Amino acid sequence: MSRPGRPQGMLMRDQERALHAYGCVEAVQKEARRDYKIAVNDLGANIMRGGLCAALAAVQRRGEGSKLLLEHLAGASVPGLEDANAHDLPRRVSELNTEAYMVATREILLVAVWLKRAAQATFGD
Repeated sequence: MSRPGRPQGMLMRDQERALHAYGCVEAVQKEARRDYKIAVNDLGANIMRGGLCAALAAVQRRGEGSKLLLEHLAGASVPGLEDANAHDLPRRVSELNTEAYMVATREILLVAVWLKRAAQATFGD
């Protein structure tokens, strides 16, 4: 039973994000988990500190586990970036207009939260 006043559409999108995140994180190989976990833990703070383009560039510069994070973000069906792939995601984000960039930032922050939760639950310490 849902609470009155809770927007059902947002709940559905959040469920999609959670399913995407857990599916992606479960597929991360053991040898890439350390880099992946570092990258996913840093992503949200890096977006807030330097913006989405700078955060994606930082992920792009890191190790193999971090590059896997770009694949997972590209596959998250972010509005305006639905057909992006890991290789062209940073370039595509930089080409967005201001409104689309703001939407993409918000959506990727939400995906990043779910990826971080999934990594914490799946990888452990």
